[in-house]
Amino acid sequence: MANGKRSTTLGTDPISKLLVRQAVPASIGILVMSLNMIVDTIFVGRWIGPLAISAITVVIPITFFIGAIGLAFGIGGSSVLSRALGSGNDSKALQVFGNQVTLTFLVSGLLAILGLVFQNYLIEFFGADDSFKDLALTYYRIVMYGIVMLSMCMMGNNVIRAEGKPKFAMYAMMLPAIGNIFMDYILINVFDFGMEGAAWATFISYAICFAFVLWFFIVKSELRLTLTNFKLQPKIVGEIASLSSVTLARQGTVSVLTILLNNVLIVQGDALDVATYGIISRMLMFALFPVIGVNQGFLPIAGYNYGANQFQRVRESINTSIKYSGALALFIFAIIMIFPAEIVSIFISNSKTLSAETMAHNSEILSRTPSALRWVFAATPVIAIQLIGASYFQAIGKAMPALLLSLTKQGFFLIPLVIILPQFFGVWGVWISFPIADVLSTILTGYFLNKEVVKMVQ
Repeated sequence: MANGKRSTTLGTDPISKLLVRQAVPASIGILVMSLNMIVDTIFVGRWIGPLAISAITVVIPITFFIGAIGLAFGIGGSSVLSRALGSGNDSKALQVFGNQVTLTFLVSGLLAILGLVFQNYLIEFFGADDSFKDLALTYYRIVMYGIVMLSMCMMGNNVIRAEGKPKFAMYAMMLPAIGNIFMDYILINVFDFGMEGAAWATFISYAICFAFVLWFFIVKSELRLTLTNFKLQPKIVGEIASLSSVTLARQGTVSVLTILLNNVLIVQGDALDVATYGIISRMLMFALFPVIGVNQGFLPIAGYNYGANQFQRVRESINTSIKYSGALALFIFAIIMIFPAEIVSIFISNSKTLSAETMAHNSEILSRTPSALRWVFAATPVIAIQLIGASYFQAIGKAMPALLLSLTKQGFFLIPLVIILPQFFGVWGVWISFPIADVLSTILTGYFLNKEVVKMVQ
């Protein structure tokens, strides 16, 4: 391991300064990555049609779950890695990273193979109907070829941040996003490749990200791996898996929720309601980028200082992160409430050259989506407590509380609400489930977070 480690600053610099230094690059990276998803959706919506948005909405949770294998091993393993760096145990940090690489490659590779073998079944199960199934399959097959690269990138990105080098983590998200936007324009608009063009643009973006992450760990990283580090060690694997299960369960729950939402919307409404949710889900990622960035910046700070037994700094990092992300969430809430129609119109073409059917679909999207968008974001001002609270337990290595609190919104509240409320209120019942789940999960997380912080400083 290189001398003069940047990671030691996590235990010495002022918390506000550290949080800004960690959160701003993370936020920018997430912004560019979410802009990538937004532009992808805008391009297919404007140049292919609303049913193409429905197709991508069905495919995303499948590919997202496999890609999230890397995110899970990245976040869970990096919690172990951050605490190892904080306690000065460099050899363990190297072993943890090597095992993260091996686990990510093996598990995501196996799931990618299974995903291609059972593609027809999965697409139907995730909510595709005959009106857009062929579009979904076209996109799905090509994207799946590169899904292992995405998984490795998501793992590597979190390790880069755990090293205390957030700018490189930002670059790892920015470069593929910019590449995808450029390739979308070339392949969809210039060469008119339709859904195949959108899919190949996404594949190329995965390859760009993988190439950058590989370059970083060969050239810039403090973590210099040897072949022995890649050999799985049961104790290390157990530590990584226990904490990775938190993220994996959360992302798995998101995929289950998306399956449920797609199917409920098809039953209670139609394919255009799936497109409406597709637009809203992109906005959830895009609009909340600064809040998620603060949360990402908080993780290595809390983990490092907890490992170094600097509990007052841990408490300060919690309070500062909640204040920053809460203020940002309030601002986002105001924008969504004031400009919902203008936001939705970005995704829809008003060209006179469109077919009568596509123009009718666009009109329906413009009619349905603004109100739904407002309802989904209605409780945004309170979400900071839930996000930071669940992340805190993961950062300090307490897997079970982290798992349970991470599942509160989607698993314990939102999924049951989405099952029950549409039975009485139709599609509107889907949209009002979101703010109710936000409020309930925030109350529960706030209670346990406060209890843990009081215990820690006694």
